[in-house]
Amino acid sequence: MKDAVKKFFLIKERDSRISTEIMAGIVTFLTMSYIIFLQPMILSGQISGTDTGMPPGAIMTGVCVASALACFLMGVIANYPIALAPGMGENFFFLTTISACAALGAGVPWQTALAVVFISGIIFLLLTLFRIRNMIMDSISPSLQYAIGCGIGLFIALLGLEKGGIVKTSAYGIYLGNIQSVTVLIFAIGFFTIAALQTLKVKGAVLWGILAAALAAVIAGKIGICFPVKAPESVMPIFCKMDFASVWTNIWKLLPFIVIFTFMDVFDTIGTLVGVSAQANLMKNNKLPGASKAMTADSIGTVFGAMCGNSTVTSYIESAAGVSYGGRTGLTAIVTGICFLLSMFFYPLVAMVGAYPGSENPITAPALVIVGMMMFGNITKIKWDDFSEAIPAFLIIIGIPFTSSIADGMILGFIAYPVIKLLSGRARETSLLTYFLAAILILYLIFIKSQI
Repeated sequence: MKDAVKKFFLIKERDSRISTEIMAGIVTFLTMSYIIFLQPMILSGQISGTDTGMPPGAIMTGVCVASALACFLMGVIANYPIALAPGMGENFFFLTTISACAALGAGVPWQTALAVVFISGIIFLLLTLFRIRNMIMDSISPSLQYAIGCGIGLFIALLGLEKGGIVKTSAYGIYLGNIQSVTVLIFAIGFFTIAALQTLKVKGAVLWGILAAALAAVIAGKIGICFPVKAPESVMPIFCKMDFASVWTNIWKLLPFIVIFTFMDVFDTIGTLVGVSAQANLMKNNKLPGASKAMTADSIGTVFGAMCGNSTVTSYIESAAGVSYGGRTGLTAIVTGICFLLSMFFYPLVAMVGAYPGSENPITAPALVIVGMMMFGNITKIKWDDFSEAIPAFLIIIGIPFTSSIADGMILGFIAYPVIKLLSGRARETSLLTYFLAAILILYLIFIKSQI
C-alpha cells in the first residue's frame, strides 16, 4: 500500500516523503481553515446584516464537502499540492449577485445566484478543455488582474473594521467607532493575535486569532460555551437548488455576473497555480506541466460547489504554507481534503462564533482585515509608471470599496482601460476581446444597471 502511494503520487521523484506530505496537508488546512468560519456568515448574510435565506449549518457542510472533493480532484488528477475551497472575494461577489437577483425579482435570489455560479463553472471547464483560457488571460492586462484582488481586499478589510466596531458608517460617510466598547476590545485581541502570529510565521495564525477572540467573547459574556462536536448539519436545504429558469428569464441582465465570476476564477486559479508551483519547483521551462488537469479539477470544484450551495471554489494561495513545509505532491491536497471532511463535525464552534449579539462580530472581523491586507499585497505588481495601466487599475481598487460592489468596481476599470488605450494612440496594445467586453459593460450600465 505504501509503495503504491509513493508510486502514484511520484513522491520519490519529487524528493519528498509520505510523512512530510501528510504534515504539509495539515499545515495547509490550518492556514486556510478560516473559510469554515467565514463562509457561513457571509453567504447567510450575517456578515452584512441581512438574511439571504441560506442556513449557516448547511453552508458549512457544503463548504467542507465541496472543498474536500475539489482537493481530492486536484490531488488525483493533477498531483499538485494545491488545496481548494470557496474563494474570498468570490463569496462577497455572490452576495452582490443575490442582491441583483432580488432587485430583478428573479425567483429565490440565492438559488438564482447558485445557478450563476454553476454556469460560470461550466464555462471555465469548457475554456479549459478547449484551451481558450490562455486567450482570455492574454487579453486582460495583468495590472487589472492584480487590481481586482487589491480592490476586494480593501472592501473586505473595510467590512472587517466595521464589524469589529472600529469604524461606523452613516449617510454622511465613515467615522471612528466607540473604541472603549467591549466589541472593540475583543476585536483587538483577535487582530493582534493574528498579527503577531503572522509576523512569527506561525501556521494557522488566522484560525488561532478567531479562537482567541471567541475565548475573549466567552469571558466577556457575549457568547455561550457549547460542546464543540456533533453530527454534521444536513446540506440538503441548499443542495442542487440552482434556479436555471430564473437565470434564463433574466439572462441579459445576469450575463455580466456570469462573465465576472468566470474571470475571477480564471485569474485566481492561474495566479495561484503559477505562484505555488514555482515555490515547489514544479515549473519546467517557465511552464506548468499538467496545467490543464489542475484547471479541470478547479472548474469541476466550482460546479460541485454550486451544487453544494456555495460560491466559486478556487485554488488557495495559502497552499504555499504546505509547500513551504515540504509538500510537493497531490497527497498534500488529499490530506487537506480529509481535514475538511472531519471539520463537518465541529459546526457548534461555527454557530457559537456566529452568535455574537447585534450587527457586529469582532470574532471573525480581525480575519477579514488580515485577509484583506494579504489580498492587497499585489498592489506593487501594478504598472504605476504607465498611466494607461495605472488609472484603470486605480479605478478598480477604489471603485470596489467605494461602491460597495465588486462588479461595479471591476466594470469601471474594464471600461476605462480600452478607452484610455484608444484615446492615447495605443489601441493595438489591447485585444478585440477587451473592446468587446467594454462595449457590453457600457450597454449594461446604460440599459440594465439603471433599472436594478
